[in-house]
Amino acid sequence: MTDFAHRRTIMVDTQVRPADVTRFPIIEALLRVPREIYVPEELKDAAYVGENLPLAPGRVILEPRTFAKMLEAADIHPGDLVLDVGPGLGYSACVIAHLAEAVVALEEDEDMAREAAANLSEHGADNVAVIEGPLSEGLAQHGPYDVIVIEGAVEAIGDALLAQLKDGGRIVAPFVDGALGAVRVGYKVNGTVSWRFAFNAGAPVLPGFEQKKDFAL
Repeated sequence: MTDFAHRRTIMVDTQVRPADVTRFPIIEALLRVPREIYVPEELKDAAYVGENLPLAPGRVILEPRTFAKMLEAADIHPGDLVLDVGPGLGYSACVIAHLAEAVVALEEDEDMAREAAANLSEHGADNVAVIEGPLSEGLAQHGPYDVIVIEGAVEAIGDALLAQLKDGGRIVAPFVDGALGAVRVGYKVNGTVSWRFAFNAGAPVLPGFEQKKDFAL
């Protein structure tokens, strides 16, 4: 029988701590949440490897190092309301639920949204609401949010989503930036979001976050 708890500890000790993730609540959440529950059945044995795991075309569970460093950069506090964009089968939302007061998990894939809600309910994440809808549009009716976490790469983020961030809030996402990709954190001050580089990491571009192409005749 696979000792997933042991693999979780190894993941944190070899992938997360060496990546300068130091906040204890993040470490504790990663040790507590059973990642293997939130991956497709055929990938359970690979749940703790240091790479993005495929969920569907263009969709992945971010590798542990990338996800943990994004959480560190987002600086989530116990009283925060967090919008988790693209949680897949629910892993990211479950981890964030340990850090925040409440999580709105926005998933546009109907099957994944249903499975995420079942997984989160089964494991007692009662401060998470899974809602189905287009990822790039966010969920204005439940905002504004203290933090927005985007669980996949973006080429561009629309104004509609940025408008759902509270003044003083943070948004974090991997951006397509050359071969490596770069995670950036946006800080909203006086209605304007300014972006700062956090670290290099890559992921597939989420649906709806592609750069719109301008065509000229």
